[in-house]
Amino acid sequence: MIYEMRVYHCLPGRLPALLNRFETITLGFFEKYGIRQAGFWTTLVGESSATLTYMLAWDSLAEREQKWNAFASDPDWLAKRAESEREKPIVATISSQFLVPTSFSSVK
Repeated sequence: MIYEMRVYHCLPGRLPALLNRFETITLGFFEKYGIRQAGFWTTLVGESSATLTYMLAWDSLAEREQKWNAFASDPDWLAKRAESEREKPIVATISSQFLVPTSFSSVK
């Protein structure tokens, strides 16, 4: 199993809009494309409280490429994402890392 950790750094005051978009729009598209989430977190204490961190679970990088590319190019997703940012942008930057559990990890 491979885990992808994605961190979204929101523009000031825009974290609620991002959380709403994930809850009401994005997760439906994840389900449509078989993208499995391993969890979502906001930052309580740390560098910035305007971040959303989440992890996705993949069987392989090939699975990730196929499913993520299908999701990212879905015309309905693109339209809904654009609509959610009609008034102003939500995300300043996104970072992504691919992680592999160690032999002693409780998560495999």
